[in-house]
Amino acid sequence: MAKMSRRMREAREITPKEAVSLKAAVEALLAQPKAKFDESIDIAVKLGVDPKHADQLVRGTIALPNGTGKQVRIAVFAKGPKAEEAEKAGADIVGAEDLVEKVQGGFMDFDRVVATPDMMAQVGKLGRVLGPRGLMPNPKLGTVTMDVAAAVAAIKSGQIEVRVDKGGVIHAPVGRRSFDATKLLENLNYLIDELNRMKPASSKGRYMQRMVVSSTMGAGVRVDVTSI
Repeated sequence: MAKMSRRMREAREITPKEAVSLKAAVEALLAQPKAKFDESIDIAVKLGVDPKHADQLVRGTIALPNGTGKQVRIAVFAKGPKAEEAEKAGADIVGAEDLVEKVQGGFMDFDRVVATPDMMAQVGKLGRVLGPRGLMPNPKLGTVTMDVAAAVAAIKSGQIEVRVDKGGVIHAPVGRRSFDATKLLENLNYLIDELNRMKPASSKGRYMQRMVVSSTMGAGVRVDVTSI
């Protein structure tokens, strides 16, 4: 059994044992001992949906008002003028068939992928590589588009992709430890509002069932969903 660090023991000692309001959860999280790096602040939400049914999938993009604080590396599959537009918009990696071959060879130094429609026949070859990592471009998420500049700008400004997993849980980054409580709360409240907007019509009973906020190296803090 792994030995718990002193910092984690201290974090657990000051973390509320019961579920608290979202504001109190953020304050408790920021009161925990800091790590030596700027930790990510994340949220996990258990939803009352059954992902086995297509009409209960919860998936989409959310542009957090204060961004995530993370530098996102974007790969864009495009050619000609569209490739130039992507580069000017700030894409980190731009290519066409050459980039497809590079990814097939094991290159994965990127966090999000955008592609123009004409490149999808080639990008489709990467389904087994990009799919399991949640990186496959999707027109419903705005990542298969001719307006690559707008897509890159949106992602760079803090747009995140959310998708319910097999257990009915949404995991999402909402900021960094260096953010103050106000910025984190703004991001959290916005994300929760957007998740409510995405609620499937076929979902019955309580939609948001459990919620936990945590930092990369800290103890999770349970949120009282009835207080939201």
